[in-house]
Amino acid sequence: MSQTAFADLQVIDADTHYTEPLDLWTSRAPAGLAERLPRVVDVDGHPTWAVGATTLGRAMASSVIDRDGNRCRGSAFLAWGFDDTHPGAYDVATRLEVMDEIGIHAQIVYPNVAGFGGQKFAQVGDPESRRLCVEIYNDAMAEIQDASHGRLYPMALLPWWDVAATVAEAERIAAAGLRGVNMTSDPQVQSELPDLGDRAWDPLWETCADLALPIHFHIGASQTTMSWYGSSPWPSLGDDQKLGIGSAMMYITNARVLANIIYSGMLERHPRLKVVSVESGIGWIPFVLEALDHQANETAAGSMDYLSMAPSEYFRRQIYACYWFERRDVAHTFEVLGSDNILFETDFPHPTCLYPDSLAYAAEGLAEVSPEVQRKVLQDNGAALYRIPVG
Repeated sequence: MSQTAFADLQVIDADTHYTEPLDLWTSRAPAGLAERLPRVVDVDGHPTWAVGATTLGRAMASSVIDRDGNRCRGSAFLAWGFDDTHPGAYDVATRLEVMDEIGIHAQIVYPNVAGFGGQKFAQVGDPESRRLCVEIYNDAMAEIQDASHGRLYPMALLPWWDVAATVAEAERIAAAGLRGVNMTSDPQVQSELPDLGDRAWDPLWETCADLALPIHFHIGASQTTMSWYGSSPWPSLGDDQKLGIGSAMMYITNARVLANIIYSGMLERHPRLKVVSVESGIGWIPFVLEALDHQANETAAGSMDYLSMAPSEYFRRQIYACYWFERRDVAHTFEVLGSDNILFETDFPHPTCLYPDSLAYAAEGLAEVSPEVQRKVLQDNGAALYRIPVG
């Protein structure tokens, strides 16, 4: 397989995932602590991630690319184990080979086991185990970034159940060279912490702004939003139909996240902070921003004097959004949102990924976009945000 679309660009893929090796934590565990860290155990005949007596979920492939590089469409991949998936999901050298084949220069990488916002680790009762779950994962991700020679950039997890520890871990991972952090959208759901609009979180936002660490909100980044199926599909539909509806509806859950971020005043108080909406698409964002602008002047008139700009202006100043499958009228959407605010992703190797013809697929939607804007969306925006050298 070869890729010729956009061959003159060093394309940065802003959302991919890593299938964690079954020994990622146990192989790095301090002496005597392996059973208190994520490991795979048998539960009713199924390999399952567990920390002590707490189960985190099935130990699945988390990939729709099989060992031979074939793409699975539908829900059959949910039954795959680790050995059924393509090594590019978990092996750095093979991942780089796949990237070369499909024309991708660099990838931003997100977790699976911990949940897309690290929310699953909050279920672990032992504080030391929770801390080590995060630190060992981040150390492993720093190893991957180094081994990739500047082509794989994993986003760090945070121990968000403890604000002070979260700030300390942001400082630690920045010193290790990682380029961003991954955050749950709803800490108040699983802990006694306040929601992210509370000023208790200001030390984290200021630290991340100072260290040039963008904050990422991946779809499904909380226990309330993460489900392959969710409650959106009607019960009478089949598994494949439910997966399609559930996946599509998950994109729009980030509308709520962005709305709360903007109305909370977080971006007003921290004008250097960068926020990324991951795997949510972009077509819905102009509508939501227009709605937020309207509501700020109507139902919330006079109550939002703490904001010095319209909600849509905060988006243009500080928020990025990732897109991949959209091909209809993307030029207009880029214009409305601002071409500096869009990142391209492939979601490799997850169910909605563009593999194997990622850039050929994207080329259709970008046909009416100027070369200058194509360069921004496919290369320059990601390079600037994540400090990735490009030629």
